[in-house]
Amino acid sequence: MISVEDARSRILASLDATPAETVPLACGWGRVLARPVAARLTQPPADVSAMDGYAVRAAEAGAGAMLAVTGSAPAGHPFQGRVGPGEAVRIFTGAVVPAGADAILLQEDAEAAEGRVRVTETVRAGRWIRRRGLDFAEGEELLPAGRRLTARDIGLAAAANHAWLAVHRAPRIGILATGDEIALPGDPIPAGGIVSSNAHALASLVRAAGGDPLVLPIAPDDSAAIAEAARASRACDLLVTTGGASVGDHDLVQAALGPQGFELDFWKIAMRPGKPLIWGRLGATPVLGLPGNPVSALVCAVQFLMPAIARLSGLPGEPPRTMQARAGAPLPENDRRFDHLRASLDAAAPGLPVATPFPLQDSSMLKVLARAEALILRAPHAPALAAGEPIEVIPLGDLGI
Repeated sequence: MISVEDARSRILASLDATPAETVPLACGWGRVLARPVAARLTQPPADVSAMDGYAVRAAEAGAGAMLAVTGSAPAGHPFQGRVGPGEAVRIFTGAVVPAGADAILLQEDAEAAEGRVRVTETVRAGRWIRRRGLDFAEGEELLPAGRRLTARDIGLAAAANHAWLAVHRAPRIGILATGDEIALPGDPIPAGGIVSSNAHALASLVRAAGGDPLVLPIAPDDSAAIAEAARASRACDLLVTTGGASVGDHDLVQAALGPQGFELDFWKIAMRPGKPLIWGRLGATPVLGLPGNPVSALVCAVQFLMPAIARLSGLPGEPPRTMQARAGAPLPENDRRFDHLRASLDAAAPGLPVATPFPLQDSSMLKVLARAEALILRAPHAPALAAGEPIEVIPLGDLGI
């Protein structure tokens, strides 16, 4: 068995980012830039007023001064003249500062009457003026390649006059659930069978990670059926299977894909839940074989699938973020497998948050996973810990799943 870190490194090392495509600005959120975004203009394009008031010459705008108002400068309608000695121009936020003016007299610091304005607070030169290029200059790189775009980034790209963005294509992730015993929600359930939850949960996780899921029909425990479904996924950037990853008589994923040219890298990891996990290639298509137990499949997806989708999307593919917490209950000594305990997380506790493992940790219990707010990480052979001792956790709320 190999370690979680080794497995993730080997997965990421074998993946490349998807090709670039051009998308409308409005479709850029959550995508990863394939090329940097540089400013196509200077912002602001001229000196502009930061406030409503009067454009004045600071040297003549001491308290008590009386100035003649010679015009108005609303935003988008620059004043065509010049502010001369003893003059002021009514100005509004975002409007271009007229020639001759070097400060803005706030409207609350002025008393206007009959075409004149009296200064009630002395004005300093440069006050309330946003200088040309304060935000950015034409040609300046604003967003680097390899950045996942946020709403703030989209706003910046729009301000820089970009209507289209070059981003990596969203990775297409095929999802194939296998097993005679499973049925899709709403379909007849076979005798002794269960409803399949993995495909839908994984599809949601793929979307949260920025991928485009393709849920394939369930494949029965038949090598020919599994091979046929795998062939249908050749256009995907990654094929994810669930179930059949072990070596039992009905665990047929490796046996089915072998004759199709499948090349196995590894298939066992020293982790719990999730020991049986396949990684390899079917021709040009990477294949990640997850366990069939729902909790095992999702925990493995957090550790391996989400970083893989990030790498395909044009990001490095970092491990899930961890944080320090305190144990809310005693933890026994761990065995040789890297453990992931489903836990509640009390962020309001004094000091570090408190993570308390649920009493039952069976890898079939989706209700426990759905209620979990964190995964407590226990390294192989970790010693027993008393309640209150420091621990490391993966906060599930960060992952969007």
